[in-house]
Amino acid sequence: MLSIIKSFGRNGIDGYEVRAEIDINQGLPSYDIVGLVGTAIKESKERVRSAIKNSGFNYPINKITVNLAPANTHKDGPVYDLAIAVGILSASNQIKIENVKDFVFLGELSLDGTVRKINGVLPILISAKQVGITNIIIPFDNKNEASYLKGVNVYAVKSLTELAQFLNGEIKLEPIPYIDYNEKLNNFESPYNFKNVKGQNNAKRALEIAAAGGHNVLMVGPPGSGKTLLAKCFPSILPKLTFEEALEVTKIHSVAGVLDNSVGIICFRPFRSPHHTTTTVALTGGGRNAKPGEISLAHNGVLFLDELPEYSRHSIETLRQPLEDGVINVSRIENTVEYPANFTLIASMNPCPCGNFGNKEKECKCTPQQIHKYLSKLSGPLMDRIDIHIEVDNVKFSDLQSSKEEESSEEIKKRVDKARIVQLERFKNSKNYNNAKMNDVQLKRYCKLDAECEETLKLAFESFGLSARAYSRILKVARTIADLDGKEQIELSHIMEAISYRTLDKKYWNN
Repeated sequence: MLSIIKSFGRNGIDGYEVRAEIDINQGLPSYDIVGLVGTAIKESKERVRSAIKNSGFNYPINKITVNLAPANTHKDGPVYDLAIAVGILSASNQIKIENVKDFVFLGELSLDGTVRKINGVLPILISAKQVGITNIIIPFDNKNEASYLKGVNVYAVKSLTELAQFLNGEIKLEPIPYIDYNEKLNNFESPYNFKNVKGQNNAKRALEIAAAGGHNVLMVGPPGSGKTLLAKCFPSILPKLTFEEALEVTKIHSVAGVLDNSVGIICFRPFRSPHHTTTTVALTGGGRNAKPGEISLAHNGVLFLDELPEYSRHSIETLRQPLEDGVINVSRIENTVEYPANFTLIASMNPCPCGNFGNKEKECKCTPQQIHKYLSKLSGPLMDRIDIHIEVDNVKFSDLQSSKEEESSEEIKKRVDKARIVQLERFKNSKNYNNAKMNDVQLKRYCKLDAECEETLKLAFESFGLSARAYSRILKVARTIADLDGKEQIELSHIMEAISYRTLDKKYWNN
């Protein structure tokens, strides 16, 4: 007897329908599975057989053929275990075959029949909803991940026995109740706050501009000056994740297998801080199944690279494409996937190996050759893609002892949100949503300069030996400063401040 069961596969963060066709015929006992399947699916034979027997059902002693269609698409992973088991039970009349036609089945089976959680449930559910599928069976441990979607009846099951009883009408299961995302959002509070950062007013100002316009930042300063603390406080002034952004981020984390299933959704902007020994594959994504890497896990959030020159040159250079395009293409033998990678880069570094080059209080012990070798790890094209370069000096003792109350993240965030609202209105008819992502046409439209501003920018361009990309980055930063200032036109003070964030090019790299 033939049974056709609906399931879903995944390519990157997009799902596609897979039909599990199970045929049980007379003949010598055998089990064959076809459809361009990977090792994990081939091994499902033993998991499914043991799960069926240990759940109290009869495993057919016949010729069993399983086909996963479409046959020209490579499939892997244990997500199809549940669909295959239901197909065998329905084809052998142990589950009513007419009751399985309206459902999609997702889940891995344990040998005792328990349904185990899988990765990538949310992108599959969203894709299923888009093609009109409304009834889906998932593992119980994935239920929180599915509770933020409307318009889909998702049932969470703990075991194959429970599922069979539900499909045969012996028990009743209720769909997973809907949870309002805004309730989760309002409960989150960052553990880091700028009110706890003494001094560093210039750095705080630069980070405020970066948050308001989505700009990348490089902080250069001696060890212990507070660069890491400033970076950790940065997410506290970013706008809250919208529901659409939260779904995008959650899909990536679900696929990567790092989602907290007790919550089921990412309700705050990611802050990823990979160690400098991180491999290029771990940073960009890859592996046999082309999983997302750190730059995709930082999508809609922050990627913090501490001690930037300590990363391998190859790893650093891989940032160039995602910084420009907001996506990363991961190509492997079995698959090619495009992952979102629209993040804000916050990088920090010492000015030399010992950290004291240019320090007025401590002597640098590095040779010119050592300093040159250290700084040359960062290429000109990469530096051009970082909008804001700032020096972070050591905090003075008087600042540490001061009883003056520093401005809190909440106060800074109010100004950031106000500037972001201006940008959302400005780019409402385009795919951009902040100044950092302006294209050339938008740059000409929204960054018009008067004669005095143009002359000042020309002088800086020639004096500092800036590139065309650095020129456009200065304009974008100036536009953000004007938005923070509530000005419709870019003024001379905005241009001059934006130029000041590019002077480290000349001080360290062009020298």
